[in-house]
Amino acid sequence: MITHESSLHDYSSQLRYALENYKSHGIKADEISNLVLGGLGGSGIASAVIKGYFFDKLSLPVETINDYHLPAFVNEKTLVVLNSYSGNTEETLTLYDEAKSKSAKMICMSSGGELMRRCEADGIMCLPIETGFQPRMTIGFGLTYHALILGELNGNDLTEELTNIANELDEKQDHQIRSAETIFNFFVSSPKNKFVILADRQMHATAIRFSQQMNENAKLEAFVHPIPESNHNVLESYTDRLPTNFILLHTELNERNSARFDFLTGHLEMDNNKVLPLVIPEYNLYILFDVIYRLDWVSVMMANELGAPLMEVPMISDLKEFLENMEVFEEEE
Repeated sequence: MITHESSLHDYSSQLRYALENYKSHGIKADEISNLVLGGLGGSGIASAVIKGYFFDKLSLPVETINDYHLPAFVNEKTLVVLNSYSGNTEETLTLYDEAKSKSAKMICMSSGGELMRRCEADGIMCLPIETGFQPRMTIGFGLTYHALILGELNGNDLTEELTNIANELDEKQDHQIRSAETIFNFFVSSPKNKFVILADRQMHATAIRFSQQMNENAKLEAFVHPIPESNHNVLESYTDRLPTNFILLHTELNERNSARFDFLTGHLEMDNNKVLPLVIPEYNLYILFDVIYRLDWVSVMMANELGAPLMEVPMISDLKEFLENMEVFEEEE
């Protein structure tokens, strides 16, 4: 299994692999009514990130699903895009069967397993993902494929832009790692505090990605509070000094939201909370790959600082074993 550090050092190779293996789907926007992007965990987060990016670019409704069932509106005019790195994620396989039963158009991506087998049997396009990675370290593949799929659907070939992004990631890698070290060092004195990431709409999915990486890699509690919504409820819980590491991750695209983040920074710092504002000066496809990359490094550095087993997810493994045993018990009944 490829280590997390190796995965990150070779991050740009995931983009290039996806670019080399992408196949045009040939679907036009006027041929469908909506999109559903499905996947779980490390295989699902890319869909949320790309949905956010296309928020003001794609006129079609887009829904992301991280569950067992598709929405009732799915039909033959729906494009369902599914990602399961292993190809054996039970929720995603259920989504596949439902999409097939509803005659929806489908595109899948996987490194193999049952999902790829079903695609081959049913004549469904399944974009390949390189084997040997931890699923949560494969976002470069999924994000690139999703960008190409939605870009093509929107009449935009993003191949050149994504190629340039891969090159820029290589050129700036040392700088990005140093930036990650700066973020890590800011919190190294309080590593076991829970992490709360406050994010605007543009960075919300990226914040979720970081919280998931802190959960799986560093085995720490991490949560995301969206702005402005959480200002209408969660804000009342920000009283006194809290056992929390706050990260304020946001763009400057909405002046009113920027004012909210300024207020939050001042309010939290007044009570001597640990607060790190991360203001993103631009918002584009490169920025999404870049920020995800830096924060992935932070989660790995934090895991190593705490001696957390980076390559192991014992609780998730226990859950899968529990579910498998439950299936055996039901069959015996």
